[in-house]
Amino acid sequence: QGQEKLNCNPKKENGSHVVLCELGNPMKAGARITVGMELSVSGLEDMGDAITFHLQLRSKNSLSSSNTSVTVMVPVEAEAVMELRGTSLPAITVLPTSWHRVEGSRRPEDHGIRVEHIYELHNKGPSTVSGANLRLAVPTQLGGRTLLYLMELGTEGGMNCTNLPALNSEEV
Repeated sequence: QGQEKLNCNPKKENGSHVVLCELGNPMKAGARITVGMELSVSGLEDMGDAITFHLQLRSKNSLSSSNTSVTVMVPVEAEAVMELRGTSLPAITVLPTSWHRVEGSRRPEDHGIRVEHIYELHNKGPSTVSGANLRLAVPTQLGGRTLLYLMELGTEGGMNCTNLPALNSEEV
């Protein structure tokens, strides 16, 4: 009928973590109890798709001591909200219509205006993320002519780049 808070005690049995809850003593004959449990479990990143709980009801009644057990599998789902932020420095670049790059020059300014693109990938949680892939396509050619000349590529925060584009192929 009413709701009561259970008194539960965590302990270790045979290498397993056990939570022992006292439901009622003495309990009236024919009593029905519904128990709802909320668990906070950390370190589920490597648990796979589900976590298994073994629940057992033990009675201390000497006349009818039952030890009913049941196994419950709870699906584990990681959830993370990823956010990609980007900016270009300068934000707007306009080349004069009469501008041409200087062939053979090793000065970067003779090949165009320097533009730096910065991308930040943020995990807004609640779960951690590992093994994320970000695919970034950079248009380097337009109509058979150089649109963007890639000088360098850098990363921070333990990220790795694969399938690198041709960087500074003319050694500017």
